[in-house]
Amino acid sequence: MSDQAEQERINRVHRPSHGAATLARHAWHRPEILSQAAARSRVLARLLACTAGPDLSALRVLDVACGGSGFLRQLIDWGATPAHLTGSELQQDRLEHARLHTAPGVRWHLGQLDALPKDSVDLVSAHAVFSAILDNALRRRLADEMWRVLKPGGWTMIFDVRYGNPRNGSVRKVSEVELLSFWPTDERHYRTLILAPPLGRALSGLPCMLPELLAALLPPLRSHFIYMARKEP
Repeated sequence: MSDQAEQERINRVHRPSHGAATLARHAWHRPEILSQAAARSRVLARLLACTAGPDLSALRVLDVACGGSGFLRQLIDWGATPAHLTGSELQQDRLEHARLHTAPGVRWHLGQLDALPKDSVDLVSAHAVFSAILDNALRRRLADEMWRVLKPGGWTMIFDVRYGNPRNGSVRKVSEVELLSFWPTDERHYRTLILAPPLGRALSGLPCMLPELLAALLPPLRSHFIYMARKEP
């Protein structure tokens, strides 16, 4: 599959999930969605504090395929300086949506990462991006570009799925072995989180402590991960 064909496939598959077309089961107010967001924030906060440090005001960040800019807004809430943040997208409508809902000062980039300068950010992140790419070569090319824009001593941060979905052929799991092959470094962190969504939806009517306890006690039931790797100083 050519790069162009793969990009067109990604745009076609994922465009319906944006904005007003968001599926009802992903609505922000659903109990399992709130639980997922809380778990993600807890793990992100712990990892950022022990890698980038507790003061994010000087941190320069690039969020790849930033979508609705939720991660950038989270960083701003935690003290990051908007002018030090950049959201990158390949789809104009997603970028405009992000710009509309994010603090002034954030920078926006439409297009491929190869137009961005080398060694320019302290943290480069990609949330549910690699699993949307089915082509191995394109995954590696994205990983290489993320590493290129990262300063020595900086960190990549990946949030994605660790299991495939047999009913969704447009998403493919991302393994820890694959991530290590992208960025072979001794300084890395891998944390699993979030109860598998079908199970989370099935248990959403129960007190929230029960699904959280299940996820805590049975790690194989966690469907997502956050991975961080440090570029050699």
